[in-house]
Amino acid sequence: MGPDVVRIAAVSDIHYSKSWHGALQPLFAQITESADVLILPGDLTDYGLAEEAKVLARDLTTTVKIPVVAVLGNHDYESGQMGEIVKILTDAGVKMLDGDTFETHGVGFAGVRGFCGGFGRGALGAWGEPIIKQFVHEAVNEALKLESALARLRSDHRIAILHYAPIRDTVEGEPVEIYPFLGSSRLEEPLSRFEVTAVFHGHAHKGKPEGSTANGIPVYNVSHQVLKACYPDRPAFRLFELRTSSAETDAGVTPIADRRHWGRRSTDRGYTAPQQAQEENPSPS
Repeated sequence: MGPDVVRIAAVSDIHYSKSWHGALQPLFAQITESADVLILPGDLTDYGLAEEAKVLARDLTTTVKIPVVAVLGNHDYESGQMGEIVKILTDAGVKMLDGDTFETHGVGFAGVRGFCGGFGRGALGAWGEPIIKQFVHEAVNEALKLESALARLRSDHRIAILHYAPIRDTVEGEPVEIYPFLGSSRLEEPLSRFEVTAVFHGHAHKGKPEGSTANGIPVYNVSHQVLKACYPDRPAFRLFELRTSSAETDAGVTPIADRRHWGRRSTDRGYTAPQQAQEENPSPS
């Protein structure tokens, strides 16, 4: 494969705990061998503890030799240590996004946590009690952060990283009663406006692995739990190819389903440690 093909690995909701030293190193090693960049869409820790983030950071720096791009999930907020978690992982070379962008290998990444509130006609509106308006305001703010980040990207290919789902398709399989807490369709509008190439999210552990926005943008639920359930014969991450040559800017991402075709990652640009992510043209915060 030529340098115009970039391989993207993605897995979400790994829920690292304090006792998980080395638990996912075999998986991370396979990702390093197969991909050019790793996406982690939230719930990086189990209880949102800095100690858990340190365990994850150690495993990443020991094993992963490609750029890592991540957002926080709701579990990462549980103990109020979000700032410490972000610092620990950033110091380990992870590009943490919260309305920020990152560009590598000619591909632009924009990331936010997102929020809940429901989908389509079932989405909660900002009407009534102040607490309801505050709840909806959070979803609106996350959508605006995503829009701002996407607007700053100058790459032909834009990848959106979220924790919460932007569409209903990829949460189907969860109890219908909790759909409003799994994502928000307010996140979908910026994706369409900026012609995003693909979207990756997690959070819905029993959802579907694939769906699409109203205008056909592919959306992938890469929750670790979903991947183990839907693809039991494969390692619990998904691998995609993205052609970046100017002649094929509309080709989009292609999931690689057959492990025989994984092999070595498709590009080799001398990237030797996640700490070097800062050298790959990081965008301003």
